[in-house]
Amino acid sequence: MGMLDSRALLIAAAAVTGFAGLPTEASALTPMSMDMDMAVDPSVTDGPSNYATMAPREFAPLPDAAYEPTARITNRRARLQCVPFARRESGVELYGNANTWWRQAEDRYETTQEPEEKAVMVLEGYNTTARGHVAVVREIVSSRLIVVDHANWLNGGEITRDVPIRDVSAAGDWSEVQVWHVPGRHWGGRTYQVQGFILNILAEAAGDAPPRNQNIADVGDVPLS
Repeated sequence: MGMLDSRALLIAAAAVTGFAGLPTEASALTPMSMDMDMAVDPSVTDGPSNYATMAPREFAPLPDAAYEPTARITNRRARLQCVPFARRESGVELYGNANTWWRQAEDRYETTQEPEEKAVMVLEGYNTTARGHVAVVREIVSSRLIVVDHANWLNGGEITRDVPIRDVSAAGDWSEVQVWHVPGRHWGGRTYQVQGFILNILAEAAGDAPPRNQNIADVGDVPLS
């Protein structure tokens, strides 16, 4: 017995019992798209999307030269050294002179030689290791350009945000950098040595040890850039 014969018997039986709820042949064969308006998305069109037809170069990031700095002094009266600002902004619990932070971070925090967002960048003073500076990385613009927030770079205790720093090392390894000069809106002429970047991730050797050097004064910013 075929499918149609079976359906015919069911319809006949329904008619005998007075049951009219079964679908007719016409309704059973009606396409779903005719019954459901939402079955067809009117926003979908034939052919490739605009993104599919774009050339690969259109997806490439802009060159660093095209970056437009938005660096600005946000608080001229903060009266902060770089160390307490970096500690507050990053959560890295280190104290004392900025030129000791890299050494203090050993066996306590994870460190890296490449910038990462929210990491503390540790610089040596210009032509001297007796002074140092720490800043907090806010954004990675490219492999050789980042944006930081820091305090007292201009020796006025001010807070400056969204400051570009560029890698000028020959090897492209972030060992030497230049810092954007906010008042003049140009790159500073000095080159600074980078010790590395401290992550707010405790090293395994640190365990639950309390922060060290909490009673040491927070000092040691670099000279004017």
